[in-house]
Amino acid sequence: MKERLKSANPYLPLWEHIPDGEPRVFTYNGETRVYVYGSHDTERTAYCGRDQVVWSAPVDDLTQWTYHGVCYRAADDSILFAPDVVQKGDTFYLYAAEDHGSRIVVASSKNPAGPFEDPKLTQLGFDPGVLVDDDGRVYAFWGFCKAFCAELNEDMCTIKEGTLRHDPIGHVPDPWNESNNVSGIDLHDAFFEASSPRKICGKYVYVYSKRYMTPVPELGVYEPCNGFLSYVWSDSPLSGYRDGGDISFNGGEILKLPDGTGQQTYRWGNNHGGLVEINGQWYIFYHRHTGTDEFSRQGKIEPVDVALGKDGKIYIGDITYVNGEPVSAKPVEETSSGASVNGIDAYRIISAGYACHLSPLGQAYIQPVYEQTDGISSPIVHIKDGTTAGFRYLQFGLNAPKTCTVSMSCTEKMHVKLRIDAWRGRVAAQFDAEPGQTEYCVPLDCGIIGRRAVYFEFEGGGEAVFDWFTFDVQE
Repeated sequence: MKERLKSANPYLPLWEHIPDGEPRVFTYNGETRVYVYGSHDTERTAYCGRDQVVWSAPVDDLTQWTYHGVCYRAADDSILFAPDVVQKGDTFYLYAAEDHGSRIVVASSKNPAGPFEDPKLTQLGFDPGVLVDDDGRVYAFWGFCKAFCAELNEDMCTIKEGTLRHDPIGHVPDPWNESNNVSGIDLHDAFFEASSPRKICGKYVYVYSKRYMTPVPELGVYEPCNGFLSYVWSDSPLSGYRDGGDISFNGGEILKLPDGTGQQTYRWGNNHGGLVEINGQWYIFYHRHTGTDEFSRQGKIEPVDVALGKDGKIYIGDITYVNGEPVSAKPVEETSSGASVNGIDAYRIISAGYACHLSPLGQAYIQPVYEQTDGISSPIVHIKDGTTAGFRYLQFGLNAPKTCTVSMSCTEKMHVKLRIDAWRGRVAAQFDAEPGQTEYCVPLDCGIIGRRAVYFEFEGGGEAVFDWFTFDVQE
């Protein structure tokens, strides 16, 4: 029996909703694994949930994730916002954001998977991110629409006297606080939330959620937008930060239009994540949004380049090199394949929920699922005439498939085109879908090998639900 794809991008099972993911590589009991700590979107009608759980994967296979269970609950059962975890000595410290992030406590464990116990109230604030430096000194970063940072004492929870810094980077006004929206205020494209510090190439790198207040036409952004993860860098931990750029944007595949502007193909939303080096490759962890609100987010991952220029600047993202030297960087593309850099297996059963392209915006969307079943699919719903669903990238190998099987249902007759390489690329197959039928095996009109993008285009009346698809070498 053909296997279902269980890990792509999102990297966790499609029923698991962990945004704000902070990745950390820890060695425990002789095994080195990457652990992810984040919020847990279980409330369904509001942000986050009342527990935090831990998943981890071996550093040599980021498709094999293990669930370790609940690692922390607040004593008052309050909603837990974005956490962070660091190691100092043989102890792991969880910075838990209790009561909707208004109360930050630090709990500890000898196991990176927890449980984390004995919570102590800290002097930190919203969205804490913590860095244990090479010399053992500990620095904390936090804030919402205004950034703070400080060095911590040995107790890991109180601020060392004289080290608190306000506004290490520029900030934006709180869009929900009317007192900030006064005439003449300077609207910066800068810090919004999601502090995540790292030490990279000897530099202090501060990853955060940027809120653009001015248009970014090349990415199709024309309204205030905080779907970005950006960074600043410095030679010291608490000051001197300089702009680095944007690392990722959760607006899906960005289509390049003839006039030089871009077009988003996924509904952007708030973003939070962190950088981590795994087996010599750097990755950015971030999240996307499913459903029609911001309450069923899923963690995603993309490989990124990291380079140190001759000018001392650190470049992160999709880097452009001239004569072997980094000269600029832009956000990495959003994909369906993530850590599977060679593409996900085209011959597995692939849920439509792995789409990284859904256009036009505001039409079809990925339906959240919560049933904890292996291989559960997260379908694309409310498909109408003109909808395109794209998957970047699949790996077909050297033997071209002969057929594609598609599972979908529709209320009226629809014509479906399978395109390759681009959303208006070559049509490799097409068929008519009829009400009452839910599976179609379609012959391919051309050979497809190697790492390719695949798109499904829907034409016709009514609505459709797209569940999964797969390819086969034999007819």
